[in-house]
Amino acid sequence: MNSIAAAPHVFWAILFIVLPLFIVVYYAFVDSSGNFSFENITALKDYAPIFGLSVELSVIATAVCLIIGYPLAYIMARAKPKNQKLFVMLLMLPMWTNLLIRTYSIMAILDDGGFLNTLLNTSFHIVGTKGAVIFGMVYDFLPYMVLPIYTCISKIDKHMWEAAQDLGCNTVTTLTKVILPLSMSGIISGVTMVLVPSISTFYISQKLGGGTFELIGDTIERQFVTGALNVGAAISLVMMILILISLTVMNRFGNGDEGGIIV
Repeated sequence: MNSIAAAPHVFWAILFIVLPLFIVVYYAFVDSSGNFSFENITALKDYAPIFGLSVELSVIATAVCLIIGYPLAYIMARAKPKNQKLFVMLLMLPMWTNLLIRTYSIMAILDDGGFLNTLLNTSFHIVGTKGAVIFGMVYDFLPYMVLPIYTCISKIDKHMWEAAQDLGCNTVTTLTKVILPLSMSGIISGVTMVLVPSISTFYISQKLGGGTFELIGDTIERQFVTGALNVGAAISLVMMILILISLTVMNRFGNGDEGGIIV
């Protein structure tokens, strides 16, 4: 009976997960004629600078999300239950809007003649810089950092806080010696959930980058649009491996019951 109930899920996984992955692997190891070849893999060295830039910007965006997100998650977890619901709603409110619209909104704010320059009466050129792309990543993916950490901290037994205070710990010591170690699984989950989409993003970099540089997601899109399916599949295969490594690390050090996810 259980196998029958699971059949739709198995079919869905095979059709939309396993089969596409198999197709990507197949195209990565064949040439345009369908013959087995490592040519696509060896060609990846030409894209090393793009890989490096993608990792650089995504790591910076993830670090900024962690620096902003952890205090925010801590404040949310320490708030009254009624206020916690309000904070979560406000955090998720921008996510109700499509990513495309949110990115265009950021462009309208940061553009040369946009809201920010008009407000400050300046002419800063922001769109088309790495800073604009990082800002877009942080804006779009910050909730993915905050929510796992908030969930993890909110599940910590309140007696832990009281015991730390009874032993003479102040707020800072309690946070660094008790709360931070106990919320590490939420941090790992949040870092992974921000890092993975940041590395593979292409729309944010296209619009906020202004075409001045290219990230790995842009490269993959360009390869498929121009018909270079094999090279695009090889790059996608590398991205898949990076994602699997990230998930493995998260599952190794994270806790599925406290903010992490198990794959």
